[in-house]
Amino acid sequence: MRTVLAYVLLIATLLPSFSQWGTIAYYHVNKDYIASVLCENRAKPELHCDGQCYLAKRLTAQQKQQDKATTERVQKTPDFQLYCHIEVPFSFQPASQNRSADLPDYLLKTYPSPLLYLLQPPQV
Repeated sequence: MRTVLAYVLLIATLLPSFSQWGTIAYYHVNKDYIASVLCENRAKPELHCDGQCYLAKRLTAQQKQQDKATTERVQKTPDFQLYCHIEVPFSFQPASQNRSADLPDYLLKTYPSPLLYLLQPPQV
């Protein structure tokens, strides 16, 4: 089930990038029909257009449609503020002279050595 979902998402992701190839493939498959019916220069065979004007129109229209969709998506995207300025109040006041009053009561005055805990033999 996961592989099917992965393939569907992969195709849905890559499909817009292959849309121009689909238009070009359609042109090459139906080249005779496009040259005889849809070409603007079918009355002027000396130009050897063979429907390339139709292909160019389709590709430019497709490109404009993609550009329009992209600009709409960009305009709908919310703006995120990347910088946040927070003012921290700071004053130049002298430090207190009574250092023992600044220390909390639960702070030990002497610290035991960490090696004492490591070097004790195991207890039975």
